[in-house]
This record gives sequence, structure tokens and C-alpha cells, in this order.
Amino acid sequence: MKKIKFFLIGLIPGLILVFFILNKKGASCSGYLPNSRVIAETLSKEFKYSEEAKNEMTTYKIDEKFIKDSIITNGKVDFDRSHAQKKPCPDYVIAYPEKNPMYEITFEKCEETVTLNSLKKLK
Repeated sequence: MKKIKFFLIGLIPGLILVFFILNKKGASCSGYLPNSRVIAETLSKEFKYSEEAKNEMTTYKIDEKFIKDSIITNGKVDFDRSHAQKKPCPDYVIAYPEKNPMYEITFEKCEETVTLNSLKKLK
């Protein structure tokens, strides 16, 4: 029991100290989660658009900036409907916003490029 008490006496202040130091520097652990990693990798690649996606973008009056800055950046990857292990180019489905999604995109993430295959307006 004494060992656990000494352990907790050191652990709790240590965690608090680390939390405040990392919080001041703006560090977070969210970049290591699968959703964040897919989004970060996607945004770092060159974008291409299928003809279907271009037509849907025109129909819904959505530009590339909105797709990259809003839908992909703030969207949620649906791993149940995505094929993350597919070779050579895994494909993903992203819904935006997370709660009550209005848009859904599907894309393939290859080695150097991302190809947006479709854009759907859900509501």
C-alpha cells in the first residue's frame, strides 16, 4: 500500500505538470488518431477530381477551397465504409460536419495524389 501511495504522490503532480507544459506549447495528441492521420496525409498530396466530382461541385456550387478547408479538414472519416487496406490506393468516405452530415465525399489516396471520386449532398 505504501508503494502505491508513493507512486501516486509522484504520478499526479507529474501528469499535471506535463499537461500544463504541453498545453502552453499548443501540443496535442489528436494528430495520432486514425481520423487525423488520414486527413493530414490527404491534405499533403496533390488533388485531382473525377468528371463526376467536377459535375457535382458545379451543381452544388462548391469550390476546391471549401472541400479542402471545410469538408476534409473538419469531416469525419467513416472507416466502416472505407477501404483503408486496399492496395495500391486506399479509398475513404468522409462525412461533413461530424454531427448531422450535409456532405459526403469519397476519394482515393495514392502515393502522390488524391483523387476525389464523388461529392454528395445528403440534405
